Amino acid sequence: MKQSITTALLLLLIIGILSSCTTKTDQKTYTTVLSFKPGEEAKIAEAFLSLKDSTSILLKAGNYKFDNLSIAQVNHILIQGEGHDKTVLDFSSQTQGGEGIRVTDVKGFTIDGMTIRDSKGDLLKINKSVNVTVTNLHAVWSKADSTSGGYAIYPVLCKNVLIENCYTEGSSDAGIYVGQTDSAIVRKCKAAKNVAGCEIENTSNAEVYDNEFYNNTAGFLIFDLPDLSKRGGHVKVYNNNIHDNNFRNFAKAGSFGTTWGVGNASPGSGIIILAASDIEINNNKIINNNTSSITIASGFAVDEKAGEKINANYSPIPKNIRIHDNTIAMGPAFPKPAYEHRIGQLLVATEAQLNKLEPTRKNKRIPWIMYDGITSNILTKGTALNPDSICINQPGDNVFVNADFLNIAKPENWKPNTNISPYQCK
Repeated sequence: MKQSITTALLLLLIIGILSSCTTKTDQKTYTTVLSFKPGEEAKIAEAFLSLKDSTSILLKAGNYKFDNLSIAQVNHILIQGEGHDKTVLDFSSQTQGGEGIRVTDVKGFTIDGMTIRDSKGDLLKINKSVNVTVTNLHAVWSKADSTSGGYAIYPVLCKNVLIENCYTEGSSDAGIYVGQTDSAIVRKCKAAKNVAGCEIENTSNAEVYDNEFYNNTAGFLIFDLPDLSKRGGHVKVYNNNIHDNNFRNFAKAGSFGTTWGVGNASPGSGIIILAASDIEINNNKIINNNTSSITIASGFAVDEKAGEKINANYSPIPKNIRIHDNTIAMGPAFPKPAYEHRIGQLLVATEAQLNKLEPTRKNKRIPWIMYDGITSNILTKGTALNPDSICINQPGDNVFVNADFLNIAKPENWKPNTNISPYQCK
């Protein structure tokens, strides 16, 4: 018995040591170790451009001002501050370049422990890189309006991405955006006052958990869009707190406000699934997102020509969606910004039409889960009630509406309904 106890204690000690190693970066593992302080911005910019493999850079506490910083085509790089409240990189005086920090084609990149703020474009863009870790990073704009850059934390075309313990604010698109990436984890992060708190776009094998997305236009988005290099899917979303996302939509015109842009997200949206497949949403708190707690929409809902864009990397029809065991509640009325938004107005109209068609509802709120009702039947000319395997297991009243968006332009034929039976998990 004593030997068993001793062995167990030894195992616990080993686990504790290994755990501490995974949460702290160790500069001893880098061949070159550099350190800078405020006032040495020119040296820092040069060091970024001339990095060799296996280099760590420590930015000591204080405020730094940069035009931009760039890292490319190196391996095993650490950029570390002394804490988000101590090391601050300010890009507000940018005279050239779009991004604050741009990372391209790096294998083994970690950024840890600082605040980056107020670039003209994206704050941190990581492109075509492998084994990326973004941790203990605050990425913010001082104003949450159309003058903000699009993305605060933006890995794209990457593989094996971890974003944890981060905070984003003020993005005119998405605070945390993972695009066209294979294998990603977003955990223990917070996002507020962005158009979208977090977005997983054309990304496969992703997990999003233990986050808080609040006071955005939309809390969390899973999109597959056409004309991109890869298809997304196999995304798991669990144990998140997604609440009070009723902020106005301030997406930019042009690239951010086009047919396919996040400008389509209605104020008051908790989770939006657009043209994405193989998604599981479970054990989240989705509270006081007062236009739609969860929206499941096809590409046809925002682009009537979506059918012309089908290829190996894109289908406009969401399939294999599982929604279960979430805690969901909505407030008593739509947020005011929803009445001024194109999609918001459609959802306001859906509530009114549903209550008109079903008088026993007695002016209830729009149900928590809004499905646009556009299925693969539109492509196959089939008649199945649930051909795309939408699976819902949510207790409670007023859970689901099939919004019948195919007929919304013809009020006499438009018949949203609350029949959840075909969509209940078997």
